[in-house]
Amino acid sequence: MNGAELGDVLLRVLPVLIFFVAITVVAEIADAAGVFDVAGHWASRAGRHRTPVLWLLFVLVAVACTVVLSLDTTAVLLTPVGLAIAAQLGISPVPFALTTLWIANTASLLLPVSNLTNLLALHHFERLGVGHTGYIRLAVLPAVAAVVGTVLVLYVVHRRELTGRYLPDAPPDPHDQVLLRVSAAVCVAVGPLFAVGLPPAWVSGVAAIVLVVAAWSRDRDLVRHLKVPWKMALAVAALFVVIDAALQLGLEPALAALAGEGTSAADLAQVAGAGAVAANAVNNLPAYIALESVTSDAPQRLMALLIGVNVAPLVTPWASLATLLWAQRCRARGLQISMRSLAVQGLLCSVVAGGLSLGALVVTS
Repeated sequence: MNGAELGDVLLRVLPVLIFFVAITVVAEIADAAGVFDVAGHWASRAGRHRTPVLWLLFVLVAVACTVVLSLDTTAVLLTPVGLAIAAQLGISPVPFALTTLWIANTASLLLPVSNLTNLLALHHFERLGVGHTGYIRLAVLPAVAAVVGTVLVLYVVHRRELTGRYLPDAPPDPHDQVLLRVSAAVCVAVGPLFAVGLPPAWVSGVAAIVLVVAAWSRDRDLVRHLKVPWKMALAVAALFVVIDAALQLGLEPALAALAGEGTSAADLAQVAGAGAVAANAVNNLPAYIALESVTSDAPQRLMALLIGVNVAPLVTPWASLATLLWAQRCRARGLQISMRSLAVQGLLCSVVAGGLSLGALVVTS
């Protein structure tokens, strides 16, 4: 790889990394300001002491968080909220824990900003003449189908734990009302701005600056202790370079045989299956980066790959960064779910949600 090729790779990944770092800052400040805590308590009050209603409202919060602020935000920030609500109300934490994990992955199709893989794919969608609006039009039915499939599996598997009523309301925590309102307003505003197609790096960057300024004026210690994922951003950049070099050294023909060609229902299923297997075997980000080179010849094939690497990485604990972050938050709260149970239920969810999502893509196409 010469200097010009390296520059092209880094130039492509730079806006993605800016978005990743900036949206993490937005999420961290919003969490510290109490936005997710208030959303969780709103769900517990709005549930009117009925566990199924509370759970469905929590699903809506998780979907909104994933779509607007990305799957990693849901895994990191909403997992402890769900577990805390379950503990305070005396109901099982397992359905709430799995809801955050599965929704974080399966709800990450709708907007380009919902998952780093989507942002990476947007470059190819634009090259194919589809663009931001076309991406959303192609993704909307598969995204809805994936969420519906996830909710169905969650309810069927955990219906006994999701019945009945709860008695107490979770008490709200005190928050700085100014910073809470500013953070909530920013979180609400970025969703429509992302949806209309403004550059995600610019939107998230401005949002991060606004919240850093607001937080600095209210609580400077909050800003000083922000956890900015610089190392992870550098690791993603390095991963891009390594995989691009591997493709140039002969990996691409093998991947082309794995992913096949064409846009028939069987062809799209082959692409999604290849992405799902690769994501669960390695991780969804390197799986996408490697396979995009042999699936970016048609928008439908690229969307099928996103279904495979976004919706299906639920079987192994390393299949997505969101899963690793989720497991860390569960351990911190004392919740242990066996690897076997997680794999079996995750496989069921990935097959149902991924199958419904792929079917919706075939109908759309």
